[in-house]
Amino acid sequence: MSCDARDKRRALRALLEGSRTEFLLEAHSGVSARIAEEAGFRGIWASGLAISAQCGVRDNNELSWTQIVDVVELMADATTIPILVDGDTGHGDFNNVRRLVRKLEQRGAAGVCLEDKVFPKANSFIDGRRQPLEAVDVFCGKLAAGKDSARDPDFCVVARVEALIAGWGIDEALMRAEAYRAAGADAVLVHSQRSDAREILEFARAWRGRLPLVIVPTKYSRTPTEEFRSAGVRLVIWANPLLRAAVAAMQETARALYETETLTAVESRISPLEEVFRLQRTDELRAAEQRYGASRAAPAVLVLRATDRLLPEPEAPPPDRAPMPLRRALVEALKRESLHEIVQLEGEKRDGPGTHGELVALASAHGALGRDSVLLYDDLLFRRYILQGLLEAPGPLCAVVDSAPIDVCSEQRAAFAYCSAADDGGLYPQPVLLHHVSHAHRWNDQAPSGRWIGMLRARDEGAVWLRAVLARLERRLDFGSLGLFDLLNALCDAGHPIRVHYVHGHWLRSDTSEDLEPERESVHVRQ
Repeated sequence: MSCDARDKRRALRALLEGSRTEFLLEAHSGVSARIAEEAGFRGIWASGLAISAQCGVRDNNELSWTQIVDVVELMADATTIPILVDGDTGHGDFNNVRRLVRKLEQRGAAGVCLEDKVFPKANSFIDGRRQPLEAVDVFCGKLAAGKDSARDPDFCVVARVEALIAGWGIDEALMRAEAYRAAGADAVLVHSQRSDAREILEFARAWRGRLPLVIVPTKYSRTPTEEFRSAGVRLVIWANPLLRAAVAAMQETARALYETETLTAVESRISPLEEVFRLQRTDELRAAEQRYGASRAAPAVLVLRATDRLLPEPEAPPPDRAPMPLRRALVEALKRESLHEIVQLEGEKRDGPGTHGELVALASAHGALGRDSVLLYDDLLFRRYILQGLLEAPGPLCAVVDSAPIDVCSEQRAAFAYCSAADDGGLYPQPVLLHHVSHAHRWNDQAPSGRWIGMLRARDEGAVWLRAVLARLERRLDFGSLGLFDLLNALCDAGHPIRVHYVHGHWLRSDTSEDLEPERESVHVRQ
């Protein structure tokens, strides 16, 4: 997301020097930063606590400054509003501060907040009174070094005063704040861990607005915002609520999934995949592909976990066979066809034995059903040329049908395909359309033309038809029990032509992760 970094720096300065109280919301990643901006906030606080926590480490400078800067860059790329970075103690002495400021400025940050504790820091709410403070002259040197290192005069350096938390009192806090103002700080942040705002408001009255005042009301959150406005506070930072909300939601979701062993327990309270794709700006990438791509983008591959296995489990491979995991064989084969976008869909049994939830899984990935998609079962093995033929076949919808002779007695569970014509075996076959798919070996007094192998492609208007039919099926009360058979038949019943691509053998459906010999021709397996 493009936005001039200079504009962001000017915007942060305007927030600090404006006439009204403004608010920054904590963020710790690109997606949380975008959420903060979409909520309406005009600035972001890149919290050291939150960034450390989302990486699973303590807020004790256990993350290096380079790791912090990398996260800030992702946040800046994802948003158009200014970011004030929690720079802790500057990650060292004045020389470290100089390099930190230069790098933050290069990566798109609008300002940095430095606190007057000793490196390595500890979070202020963990034994705050036992944490030593930096000598005033040493910290003033850091502030001056930071200001002198910024190329843009609008890059803001905020001085965070920890004297109240450390138990040194109002007079010490005021003395330090004045020294930091003289050293060139653009604003002063005063912090407190009291459950009320009395000492913060007392500081504000005595400070008399000599520099913009910033506060972090984490502990005194019940104080009405109007009191901060009346005291002349320019910036209020909500320092960690997005992190804490995410932790609570993830813990609740993890417990529910562990206890119930099904996604249905949490689906109603988690974001749909489409919202994740939107926050990732997938639409922008698709537009860019159309504009800049050298050729038509390769189709996405949607891998559906089969919940109704059609074939018996194959015999185990001989013990002397050198194994190749099917997943690796699949990925390698897909890459050879330049198919790199692979989405795994999890079908679930629903409403009793024999039902699938295949379409439930497909509907949950509605955002992945783009203008060109290939649907495959995860237990399908086939030779490479079969997929190549599907990718080259014309038409908005195309299904692969095996025209090899059928033994209906031994294949009662086969996916019989009823088509407009049989496979003529010619070099240039005539167009054939799919009419119906069924486990029954007769349909409308017609013998099957072959077996659908579990492979379908939908592109352009075919993708539009597929999404529309899927949406109609979602309104059915029995939607949880519907599978790909029902989708194919609904497309046919709606009059949407599904072209048949005939093959002759060279595929199977497997119940296990059968190993393959490396020297055998690569196959595609949906996992």
